[in-house]
Amino acid sequence: MTDYLLPSGSRIPMLGQGTWNMGEDPAARAAEVAALRLGLDLGVTLIDSAEMYGEGGAEEVVGEAIAGRRDEVFLVSKVYPHNADRRGVQAACERSLRRMRVDCIDLYLLHWRGNVPLAETLEAFVRLREQGKIRDFGVSNFDLDDMLEASKLPGGELVATDQVLYNLAQRGIEWDLLPWCRERRIPVMAYSPLESDPASQAGLLGKPQLKAVARRHGVTPAQVALAWLLRQDGVVVIPKAVRPQHVRENRAALDLAPALTAEDLAQLDAGFPTPRRRQPLAMR
Repeated sequence: MTDYLLPSGSRIPMLGQGTWNMGEDPAARAAEVAALRLGLDLGVTLIDSAEMYGEGGAEEVVGEAIAGRRDEVFLVSKVYPHNADRRGVQAACERSLRRMRVDCIDLYLLHWRGNVPLAETLEAFVRLREQGKIRDFGVSNFDLDDMLEASKLPGGELVATDQVLYNLAQRGIEWDLLPWCRERRIPVMAYSPLESDPASQAGLLGKPQLKAVARRHGVTPAQVALAWLLRQDGVVVIPKAVRPQHVRENRAALDLAPALTAEDLAQLDAGFPTPRRRQPLAMR
């Protein structure tokens, strides 16, 4: 599996598992844990979580799923903006470590910008890195202006990723943010790669051009949408799945990516045009 180098020297896999909405329903916990473990069995070793997801419940699911397998996992979590001051980041990170039953988080992100000065958050991240509680740090839901600001602050040169909404239907970052990150070898993590709500997902997966490409390859439209993202240079993709079939399909999308042809890509561009001007950063 292809991966990308981070400032610490660690490498982040290009395909991972999301956990948004996990840890909210006790009746679903066993299935969620089993899905993450199946992903690990299939070689999908990046798991992305956040203290916001289920108010820590998703991190507890992750902790159960990776028990006895920590060495296999590239672990990502995120801190709330209201916890992003010097003391708050420290306490939030330690809570996340306890919930996931680990000593270190591989990549720790600011979930989105809030009222805490960015310089203070970066200072706190650097301190956590020096303490060995995180290996790398980054941001989420940062547009280009935010990234430019971060790059000029102490610690900004260590920002390892920007996790943003990116999929076939939401291509705005291709205008400016994605090229800027590529130039600096900062991988972009694509969340909601199949959209986040049922209506938007139906609109994405129901596009005739996407369905036509899927038929040619004998796969699902969702697999083509993921494979298209996995072809993008410098992009990490973190779909969420609980059903075993979907976990396997997501993994298979990695093998499909190099098989997409120029005809396939042109057809997808026709159905999902590239941006013609700068757009506000899409968020969910």
